[in-house]
Amino acid sequence: MKIVFEGKTKKGNDLVIRYIEANDAQAALDYINTLSQEQTFITFQGEQLKLEDEEKFVKSCLEVMSKKMGVTLVALCNGKFTGMSSVDMKNRVLSHVGGLGISVAKESRGEGVGKIFIENVISEAKKSIPNLKIIKLEVFANNPNAINLYKKVGFKEWGILPKAIFYKGEYIDEVSMYKEV
Repeated sequence: MKIVFEGKTKKGNDLVIRYIEANDAQAALDYINTLSQEQTFITFQGEQLKLEDEEKFVKSCLEVMSKKMGVTLVALCNGKFTGMSSVDMKNRVLSHVGGLGISVAKESRGEGVGKIFIENVISEAKKSIPNLKIIKLEVFANNPNAINLYKKVGFKEWGILPKAIFYKGEYIDEVSMYKEV
C-alpha cells in the first residue's frame, strides 16, 4: 500500500490518501454508485455500475499508472472510502496534457479533503508522469465550491462551453480550467 498523505480533516477525522489498489473495486463500486444516486456534480446521474465494470476500471487505472501515463489516488476518511482523484494523460500532440478528475463523498465535503486531495494528486502526477506540463479539468458552472477550490490551488479559467451539461432537467454551462505544472 503506497500512502501519500496521512492526517486530519478540518473536523478532526482521520484522512489517508493512497494509490488505488486491485482490491479496491468493491469499495470503489459502492462509492461511485452512491455518488450516482445522489446526482451530484459528476457525469453519472443515477446509473448503477456492476462489480465487473469497476474491476475493469481499477485494472485500467493500474495499467495506466504502470505506463507512467496517469495517477489514481483514493481517499479514506476514518477508514471509509470517501474520494477518488486522478490525472490521466492525453496522447499524440496533447501528450504533455493531463486531465484531472476528482470526487468526494457527501459526508466528507467541507472538511478540506478536496484541497488536500488535489494537492496530493498533482504532486504525485508531477513525480510519476515525465511529460506532464499542463493539467486541465472541466467543472459544472453551477458548482461554485469546486470552481473556488480549483482557483485556490492555482487553476485558471480558460473557457466556457454553453449548455454542455444536461443536469437535473436543464442545460448547464461547462467551465474549462487549467494549471501549468
